[in-house]
Amino acid sequence: MKARKAWRVVREVVDEADLVIEVVDARDPIGTRNRKLERIILEEGKPLLIVMNKADLVPKEWAEEYKRKSEIPVVFISARERKGTGILRKEIKKLAKPLLEGQERVKVALIGYPNVGKSTIINTLKGKRAVGTAPIPGYTKGKQLIRLSKKIWLLDSPGVIPIDDFDELVIKGGFPADKIEEPVKPALKLIGRIIETRKEAITEKFGITEFESEEEILRAIGEKRGLIKAGGEVDIEETARWFLREWQTGRFTLFGKEGEKKGEFVRDFGEILDGIERDLLLDPRRILWKYGDELKEKLGREKHVGTREIEGFTVGIATGFKKCDSAVKFLEELTGKHALASECFGKKWKGVVVIME
Repeated sequence: MKARKAWRVVREVVDEADLVIEVVDARDPIGTRNRKLERIILEEGKPLLIVMNKADLVPKEWAEEYKRKSEIPVVFISARERKGTGILRKEIKKLAKPLLEGQERVKVALIGYPNVGKSTIINTLKGKRAVGTAPIPGYTKGKQLIRLSKKIWLLDSPGVIPIDDFDELVIKGGFPADKIEEPVKPALKLIGRIIETRKEAITEKFGITEFESEEEILRAIGEKRGLIKAGGEVDIEETARWFLREWQTGRFTLFGKEGEKKGEFVRDFGEILDGIERDLLLDPRRILWKYGDELKEKLGREKHVGTREIEGFTVGIATGFKKCDSAVKFLEELTGKHALASECFGKKWKGVVVIME
């Protein structure tokens, strides 16, 4: 979906909703919060709640400090582990209560970037309590309201924030670090974000304790990695690619726990995912039929992974596994989504194409 069209859909969702929840990845709150979205919501006079998903991957003390400093209400949850969802329900009811004084029901919308776990939260909130649906008059065909309680309804909609900045696309893993022609700018932007969010991560990972600028940090990383050009200068571009690759593959995170859990992999399949999105292929068999030969070239010991949010679904590709089930589970854990359909390929080393929601 093009950025302009995606933002139009997001604005429609905000207009339709009475209460908006912005879903954010707790591991990268600055990178996955969207100030433009928050400004739109607040200018519309709608209550806003920030839900930090995947909170099981960050320290509790850090989460509590972030919540204390925020001017907007924040709830930390782990939708996949079903932790904190009770607190989320209570906060929704709290924010909805004043609205119910002047209307019969409150419509709640969830909006967020791809892969922050929005669909998982929606499914968790639905649960067994979500009995009954209602069409939305005048709204996009097929969209519905799902009842969470007698007076609170969930707006089932594709509230996906587009990634319309190339540097952000790189940082979020949507473009492989090895293929970036000019990697320094996104690397410096990422370093700045890390310093603002949790600068201790730089010291813990690289042993760098004193620095005055993002570029100074990047050069120090290059020195420590031995990425030196002829003449003794740091190869700043190669250092930037290496740094971005560490971030994209999960070998470097703000908090070390996630990298240990996911293991190492290479972000890949960008061109194939571009073709899948262009042709709107949401059937694993059709994808494998068209791109099978290219995908089989990536089979081997090293894990290659790529994901893309397309029309409300997530397409995942993973190679380098001994079992197909392991590859599917890996993609589910990586994205926080549930597999709807998958196709396996390969012999000794396996790969999968998965459609998730």
